[in-house]
Amino acid sequence: MSFDLTAPRFIKETGLEARVARIIEPVANGLGYALVRVRITQENGMTLQIMAEDANGRFTIVDCETLSKDISPVLDLEDPIDREYHLEVSSPGIDRPLVRQRDFAAYIGHEAKIELSDMINGRKRYRGFIKAVDDESVTITLPDAPAGTDPDHRLLLSTLGEAKLVMTDALMEKARIDQELHPLDDDETETVEIADTDDDTISEETH
Repeated sequence: MSFDLTAPRFIKETGLEARVARIIEPVANGLGYALVRVRITQENGMTLQIMAEDANGRFTIVDCETLSKDISPVLDLEDPIDREYHLEVSSPGIDRPLVRQRDFAAYIGHEAKIELSDMINGRKRYRGFIKAVDDESVTITLPDAPAGTDPDHRLLLSTLGEAKLVMTDALMEKARIDQELHPLDDDETETVEIADTDDDTISEETH
């Protein structure tokens, strides 16, 4: 089932990354893609990393090429980055960031690392299994909770700073089953490049 490309992201960028996200998100949506994350790193001098997915939560090397081709001229025109940089467009990968409510809902039972934007009740970081999700919160079960304490923690989506799936055997098995149920077309399969993080990635140098 396809989803709303413009559903709100609870985990958003700040600063320059937020400015880039505002520029490219309408372009991605117009092509039928949902923006997942924008990140600027110091790799290769400077690298602009953009993660996206289609309305079915997939993103092939062809999609990477399409999005890269359309956002490059927009970035050149708006010129948010005042130095040479590398543009890298990729899928979210198997151990993907969790940025929307639907992301948590799709991975109930799987392990995730969550960091809050601010410390609440003396704690900021959580690692456990996604137990439940509603429109406002995600409940995570901590496997190492001290005896006699409640292992379930309800975290408001509005308080999330970072969230990411943990690579586990169960997660890899889910990815394998999903691929069997929804295989790529043959021509796409031949051109997909699998990076170390299991992303379909295309890179180019720009300025």
